[in-house]
Amino acid sequence: MTAPQTTPGAEGWRRARQQPSLPEVYRSLPIPKKGSWLRKFLAFAGPGYLVAVGYMDPGNWATDIAGGSLFNYTLLAVILLSNVMAMILQSLAGKLGIVTGRDLAQACRDHYSKPVAISLWILCELAIAACDLAEVIGAAIALNLLFGIPLLYGVLITVLDVLLILFLQSKGFRYIESIVISLLVVIGICFAVELVMAKPDWMGVAKGFVPNPQIIQNPEMLYIAIGILGATVMPHNLYLHSSIVQTRRFDQTPEGKREAIKYATIDSTVALFFALLINASILILSAATFHRSGNVEVAGIEQAYHLLTPLLGTSIASVLFGVALLASGQNSTLTGTLAGQIVMEGFLNIRLAPWLRRLITRLIAIVPAVIVTAMYGENGTMQLLILSQVILSLQLSFAVFPLVQFTSDKTKMGEFANPTWLKVVAWTIAFVIAGLNAYLLYSTMVA
Repeated sequence: MTAPQTTPGAEGWRRARQQPSLPEVYRSLPIPKKGSWLRKFLAFAGPGYLVAVGYMDPGNWATDIAGGSLFNYTLLAVILLSNVMAMILQSLAGKLGIVTGRDLAQACRDHYSKPVAISLWILCELAIAACDLAEVIGAAIALNLLFGIPLLYGVLITVLDVLLILFLQSKGFRYIESIVISLLVVIGICFAVELVMAKPDWMGVAKGFVPNPQIIQNPEMLYIAIGILGATVMPHNLYLHSSIVQTRRFDQTPEGKREAIKYATIDSTVALFFALLINASILILSAATFHRSGNVEVAGIEQAYHLLTPLLGTSIASVLFGVALLASGQNSTLTGTLAGQIVMEGFLNIRLAPWLRRLITRLIAIVPAVIVTAMYGENGTMQLLILSQVILSLQLSFAVFPLVQFTSDKTKMGEFANPTWLKVVAWTIAFVIAGLNAYLLYSTMVA
């Protein structure tokens, strides 16, 4: 066994870190020693946006569309609450990576016994495959709606993103961040234009962000609210964020780590606020277009696409919706393949060629999508999309609980361990998410 680390809090780990997370880009981006606050913030900015794409992926669209068409603006409060929880958890993930030099997968491998670590790895791989499945289906649906490409061919086309991410990473990690942010801007512009067309009741929108007792009292509303919450916090994002914050070459001193935590938290919070705006925009668009016109049963992405043109009176509304969906699906696949590499290398401490690891991740998602699409068509893919969200809900707590445990442990985190108030908040979030996801899973299985 290698000698223990000498960094603060290292006595809490059983073994020294054997290799950095994502070694090909580890500490590859310099941080300016001097300069304005803005210059330093821009140097740290980027990882938060890679994380944010998971909060607006195609798996979230169906719950947002259903919530808006059925209950108008009422469930905006749930979207707000979900994003606040996400902001706190992602800040903890970033802090874990910065302070310990380990991603969440590496931390789990060190802390737990081998059987437990292997079990967590298998669960996490299932979650990433399920998440990737949602992105594959979402991108294929977008290609079908925009260009008439059959769903089966659309699923196969999504394999090409493996080549894209390999090309971008060979150019440097900033290229990946740049294309993700560019696609986020495309999504934001599409929904901004659509909201102008839809002319929502902005007073009703404002009231929707205030929690309403009906959310708890109405079983149908509660079910969709839990669906929104369960689809918001993605387990792979916690692994991803704890790794990619380490691409910055910050000083490995308490002061340097403190500064890195500050800027990384600002970065992820701003990015997740943007994700909040996108998710809220989907629900607002659904409420202003479908609920207002009496189409209260709109729950599918294709159904929403085809109804936007006649209800808003212009075909550009549907086109913008499709473009945003395609950008969302492509963005999420980029970050999902990165998360797959982080999880396998972290839990198993093995290295595969990046192209091979990403191809494996892609095939795990594409093979079931191809089979179901070929056999059952559109209805089958939607059922597969629902199943993927159930799998994600089941796995989430297996990422949240270790994250809160590690960041609250003074022997692992030293002076950076969560203070008492944050421990209370974090554990409350962990148990609320676990309880609500368990209820969602039970309700889905019974139904």
